[in-house]
Amino acid sequence: MKMTDAPIKAISLFSGAGGMDLGFLRAGFDIVAAYDNQPTMVDTYNRNLGGAHVLDLATCDFQQLSLELSDVIGTPDIIIGGPPCQGFTSAGSRFWDDPRNKLVRNYADALRFFRPRWFVMENVEGILTTAKGEYIFEAVKRMAELGYSVYIKKVYMQEYSVPQRRKRVILVGNREGKRFNYPTPTTPATGQIYRSSSVTLRDAIGDLEDVSDASLDQEPKVETGIKLRRIHALKQGQSMKDLPEDLQHDSFKRRAHRRVMDGTPSEKRGGAPSGLKRLVYDEPCLTITSAAPGEFVHPERDRMLTIRECARVQTFPDDYTFCGNRSKRILQIGNAVPPVFAQLLAEAILDADDGSAGEVESGLISYELTKAGAKSPALARTERHLETLCPINQATLF
Repeated sequence: MKMTDAPIKAISLFSGAGGMDLGFLRAGFDIVAAYDNQPTMVDTYNRNLGGAHVLDLATCDFQQLSLELSDVIGTPDIIIGGPPCQGFTSAGSRFWDDPRNKLVRNYADALRFFRPRWFVMENVEGILTTAKGEYIFEAVKRMAELGYSVYIKKVYMQEYSVPQRRKRVILVGNREGKRFNYPTPTTPATGQIYRSSSVTLRDAIGDLEDVSDASLDQEPKVETGIKLRRIHALKQGQSMKDLPEDLQHDSFKRRAHRRVMDGTPSEKRGGAPSGLKRLVYDEPCLTITSAAPGEFVHPERDRMLTIRECARVQTFPDDYTFCGNRSKRILQIGNAVPPVFAQLLAEAILDADDGSAGEVESGLISYELTKAGAKSPALARTERHLETLCPINQATLF
């Protein structure tokens, strides 16, 4: 990696607890301003990193904000962040007028008025198929119209030293014609649903099994009654469906019964809304979400994962502290970009920024929507949308 003489200036939008920003800071970027609309997340950000502000990003006038900041920081080199996908859309010319699309619209407005050389946008994998692929199509189309070459990739975090099976969509854009290459996997994953990786849950939390420390957020919750009986009965890799019927949650049994009546094969019965899953120590963890401490059972102890163990799986350091009550702390952790991956991504941008990777046409769209050999019908539909924006075969760019 080559470092520039001066740090690359970044603005962070939808910064959350600061997972992505921590990675970019470690890579040498200068986060000159950070914004989120959740006060508790801003509190966490400022306790650990500093410089964040509460701002309603749904109603923000980015033209005005860019003018206010230009006298202080000049033009940022990069904007990073992840506007939530609202899950609804209007197609075509009505897309940008639909209030349900205001967050991604405002992110595009930020690119329009700040005119950074680079941007990074992170989102859940569902953004690829929302509204039959039209959501991602319209968003990328606007970015290309602003002069950005856009690189889209579904990233499997367990391939980048993150000890969990976490899939996220990353968009990287550049408006100077610089070719970008996503970082090379550091811990390649193989096997069914890519669950075999050299980085495991044991690596992340093995030393915390018998630790109880409130200051570390490592304070196991004491379970009792039928939930403790369920936990005790589960073996590694098992979930609610593997329990004896007398221990299964009523909501699970009702759901399973409905699926059988609908003709769903028994092997395809899913978990219940209140499902428990005992994790496997020597595999990457399941995806950490805000529900993890209520669903994920420790591999060897009869207890749920703690907040600190969830943070470890997300690759936060132990001295990174989270503000708010228990539910708000785990929400911040579950929504975060793992800092270890963020640093690798930031370093790849630095490598591309010196121009050594070559040049591409402005407005180029390249994409890798899945690692699987075959695409689902939904992803195939999205690919057809993106092909209309992409004159060059995406396979030549990854």
